[in-house]
Amino acid sequence: MNYDRIKNVTKKWPTLLKCADDFPEINANDIIVDAVFGIGLNRPIEDWVKQLFLHFRATKAFTLSIDIPSGLYPDKAVEDKEAVVYAGFTLSFASPKLVFFLPETAKYTVQWEVLDIGLDPEYLYTTETEAQLIGKHEVLPNYIARDKFSHKGEFGHALVIGGSYGKIGAVTLASRAALSAGAGLVSAYVPKCGYMPLQASFPEAMVITDKDEAILTAIDFEIEPTVIGFGVGVGTNTKTIAAFEAFLKTNKQLLVIDADGLNILSKKKSLLKLLPEHCILTPHPKELERLIGAWTDDFDKLNKAKALSKKYKLILVLKGANTITIFNEKLFINTTGNPGLATAGTGDVLTGIITGLLAQGYHPSVAAIFGVYLHGKSADIAVEDFGYQSLLASHIINYLGEAL
Repeated sequence: MNYDRIKNVTKKWPTLLKCADDFPEINANDIIVDAVFGIGLNRPIEDWVKQLFLHFRATKAFTLSIDIPSGLYPDKAVEDKEAVVYAGFTLSFASPKLVFFLPETAKYTVQWEVLDIGLDPEYLYTTETEAQLIGKHEVLPNYIARDKFSHKGEFGHALVIGGSYGKIGAVTLASRAALSAGAGLVSAYVPKCGYMPLQASFPEAMVITDKDEAILTAIDFEIEPTVIGFGVGVGTNTKTIAAFEAFLKTNKQLLVIDADGLNILSKKKSLLKLLPEHCILTPHPKELERLIGAWTDDFDKLNKAKALSKKYKLILVLKGANTITIFNEKLFINTTGNPGLATAGTGDVLTGIITGLLAQGYHPSVAAIFGVYLHGKSADIAVEDFGYQSLLASHIINYLGEAL
């Protein structure tokens, strides 16, 4: 129908391409509008079409793709990188596509924008999908406002367990982040070497120490925390692993596990069955690989991560440029954050933020999704003052108030 309309407008265009001999001459100053394939592509691309896409690229002309770069599948990995259009910009219909947010496929469009094509908004928002994009409007309804007469006891007690000689800063960052995210009280459980640094640098926290000077050899405390964050800077000493296993066998509290806590789980996977329901794991790509094994592509990675989440009833936070939270086999894709987050300590801060939200009574899935959003939003505000290269993990904590 659209082709017939075009024929009625002009006698010279369009020209149907049937083979490589029909390729048009394209100059670098031209604009290519790519509407060859859409999201319904489900077959291998013919060789002459692949040559057309290579022709596009060789001209260095700007390419505008419609809905999705042609040759890019919406639900599986690219099999032939030369059989995909590399778009400078994509105008996507109704909603963004999952492939725009995955490291291996996002490169096929430099930028994208969603166009409203008149689909019923209620239908779009109520239709169950595999993935949901998370922005301001998605997290705001979950925000818990503070009452005028509230007191610190109403906002929970967060306990951060971690640290080892030379890595007490990780616990300091996580503890500060937990309190800045709204926890009423924060305690830190560290080796003896961490007592003075923590008390001096973060007087708002209470400090409990292990008997050992440099590592954690037992996790034993008399307080009753609302939630526990474990793993930042803790190391993987055999005594620490044994202490963590003994702790898991009796623990009933909500848990957030990061860093070396994840490495301990990778070293001794039998511990996974001891984790409480809705335990939150926050791996970066290498930590995730140790947990689930190598993957062939991003879709394989997501499937393996979902399988782990389902088997042990976990919430997984897959850290990256667009951090993805997995809960009940659904993907929640974050839209905040920037390259400045690629610096030491930012993961410790995220652990603290999520732990602080859990302490206040947020559901674990909400705490994970909201925490990731706040972490990125705070970094987006801070980067305006410091730039990507100079952004520090502590800056994220300092700007949390503005993000909230």
